[in-house]
Amino acid sequence: MARISLTGIQKKWGEFWGVRDVNIDIADEEFVVFLGPSGCGKTTTMRMIAGLEEPTEGEVHMDGELMNDVDARDRDVAMVFQGYALYPNMTIYENIRFPLRMRGVPKSEQNRQVRSAAALVELTDFLDRKPAALSGGQRQRAALARAIVRKPQAFLMDEPLSNLDAKLRQAMRVQIKHIQRELKITTVYVTHDQIEAMTLADRIVIMDGGLIQQIGTPDEIYNDPSSTFVAGFIGSPPMNLVEGVLAGGTFEAPGFRVDALPVAHSGKVKLGFRPEDCTIGGDAPQVSGTVYGIEPTGDITYVSLRAGEKLVEIKTDRDYRADLGNRESVTLDTRRLCLFDAATGTRLR
Repeated sequence: MARISLTGIQKKWGEFWGVRDVNIDIADEEFVVFLGPSGCGKTTTMRMIAGLEEPTEGEVHMDGELMNDVDARDRDVAMVFQGYALYPNMTIYENIRFPLRMRGVPKSEQNRQVRSAAALVELTDFLDRKPAALSGGQRQRAALARAIVRKPQAFLMDEPLSNLDAKLRQAMRVQIKHIQRELKITTVYVTHDQIEAMTLADRIVIMDGGLIQQIGTPDEIYNDPSSTFVAGFIGSPPMNLVEGVLAGGTFEAPGFRVDALPVAHSGKVKLGFRPEDCTIGGDAPQVSGTVYGIEPTGDITYVSLRAGEKLVEIKTDRDYRADLGNRESVTLDTRRLCLFDAATGTRLR
């Protein structure tokens, strides 16, 4: 398999910078997800790994070998796209077999490898069908099998689940993660869906405006965001961010007072806390406000609380109910609070 290194990678079209100063080492067999909003540079970065885009500056290495001047077809990577890119006039068997035919693999070996790849994605019973006769999830699995059968050094996946409904996306996430672990193939995956990133990745690379904002494991990204952008992008609902003033270790904003914060900083800051890191009621509440909305979901209840002019989201007990406009107090888990500079959005340590 492959170790992939990007050093000083930049991509520019005229005066527009698509990607700026990307540096990352992707370990052999690692599953790395590039995550960010549309236009952040994640797909362009992956296309430079594939050889479909040429870096304006910087170097792409695979297993220590410089790839900048190596054609895409010679990089031994397999791509899976958002559009399934299956040949409509071919059966699923022929679609999966196509890369083997192009490589001149003996026919007897072709059949074995096609059936092995089809079994991995649970498509053995559908090999004689054409793509139009399959569901979206089955077609995406066929595209994945076609990538598997090549036995590449790396998988490159560009938002492969975007066309599927929520239930199919969940099923395909499980399947992709299982197959990647079984085959032990280095995988680079691009998505704007933070649930996909959190559930699939060994490490997440969060990008915005062509720049890497943070690299870390899903737990590191979620529990220790480096900026308000990361804090607000990860989580459903995302982290609550409340602007106020910090002085002498006390944070104050309309409806908020949090004492004994261990940060040697004074001035305007943003206090961050996850919806699950607070409790309605408690012995020493730090937030007070009125109930603005309630969303029961079965296993938990989401409460929107208006504190001052700010709406904050709270995850609470499944049985919680209250009238809109009721006053409530909230206690925060001070061990999990984050503070950010109000002007730059960077984390205060």
